[in-house]
Amino acid sequence: MATLITACQSLEKGEKDAPVFRLITLDPGHFHAALVQKTMYEGVDSVVHVYAPDAPDLQLHLDKIQGYNTRPDEPTHWKEEVYKGADFFDKMIAEKAGNVVVMAGNNRLKSDYIQKTINAGFNVLADKPMVISASNFDQLKESFAAAEKNKVLLYDIMTERYEISTRLQRAFSQQAEVFGTLEKGTPGNPAVTKESIHHFYKNVSGSILTRPSWFMDVAQQGEGIVDVTTHLVDLVQWECFPEQIIDYQKDISLTSARRWTTDMTLSQFKAITKQDAFPDYLKKDVVKDSILRVYSNGEINYQLRGIHAKVSVTWAYKAPDGAGDTHYSTMRGTKANLIIRQGAAQQYKPTLYIEAITGNKDMEASLKTALPKIQQEFPGVDVKKIASGWEVIIPEKYKEGHEAHFGRVAQKYLDYLKAGKLPAWEVPNMIAKYYTTTQALELAKKAK
Repeated sequence: MATLITACQSLEKGEKDAPVFRLITLDPGHFHAALVQKTMYEGVDSVVHVYAPDAPDLQLHLDKIQGYNTRPDEPTHWKEEVYKGADFFDKMIAEKAGNVVVMAGNNRLKSDYIQKTINAGFNVLADKPMVISASNFDQLKESFAAAEKNKVLLYDIMTERYEISTRLQRAFSQQAEVFGTLEKGTPGNPAVTKESIHHFYKNVSGSILTRPSWFMDVAQQGEGIVDVTTHLVDLVQWECFPEQIIDYQKDISLTSARRWTTDMTLSQFKAITKQDAFPDYLKKDVVKDSILRVYSNGEINYQLRGIHAKVSVTWAYKAPDGAGDTHYSTMRGTKANLIIRQGAAQQYKPTLYIEAITGNKDMEASLKTALPKIQQEFPGVDVKKIASGWEVIIPEKYKEGHEAHFGRVAQKYLDYLKAGKLPAWEVPNMIAKYYTTTQALELAKKAK
């Protein structure tokens, strides 16, 4: 921590080129660790120290970084200093080779790693989920308390806040003349719905992603209801109550939750892992000797400050041709509904629609009033009348893609580090988010 303070002081004194932040990558088992380094950042040392066990995950990570360094357009110039060995975590703590630790990998020990790293005085940027079970929730709360005490920042990678259709859905929901106010909804007809479809077989940075075998083990990756739903729960909080503090003990009430499996053949497993057989730790989830059942799907119905919300995540094996991961979202207002669709009709591109409530005849005039306010933040955004309402026209410059959002999150985190603090709402809302997901898993396991 003293190193960080000294570095920040030197920057204030005018040494603008001195790197303030030095990255450490811990056991990078997930490709999100590499995506943080898809771009370079001002004030960040180009030397990155990597600590990991000697395993295939490490080489896959290094190959991706090398790919970014050697690409023809805007190549990066990272230099990876690698330590590999069984004592990689203790070595990282002892050497203190950097001041920001990036964690994106196997989630089984992530809560432990976060707590010990924070206690040792490092800042931590962690991929979601930070915690995958209710039994570790208090440990995460303790880590946030320790971060405050040690004057370091613990933050998770919420890329979906940077997706343009979601940002515009949030922006239009703040225009009372268009949206009205958020409906309360019911369990059967929630005010907010967010659905996400993901795929095990996918293309990342131009090639088919090789997934580690443990990614299909929910004891190591976490079930779908505590993994990808983290993003959806985050967006519900972020859009419905922007920059407001959520109190998980008062503001959240679970209604129901369920979980179900995606079934994968051995040949499908081989295609994405390059492994010829299921490892022993997956045998518990294999039926008929050749079908792997992964609890990657989940749905949560809950209330947030009395607003009924539903989030669900589904994992298919492979997307249809021309498609990728998709998102569907509805926010229901008293004057209009804001709906993001990403199906075949939208060429699998997220598209935002504004649909007036029956009887609302003033929408066109309301949009003319609201649009200049939207355009102040999003120049070039417009609306087009269609049969069902209005389609929001988004200039191509805003459609940067999921991979670019990791750089957006990292830059935002660096800005917070330079300021020395997170916004007041971020920590309580991270705690509220992980309370929602981990308690939902408990509820889903009890459901028949």
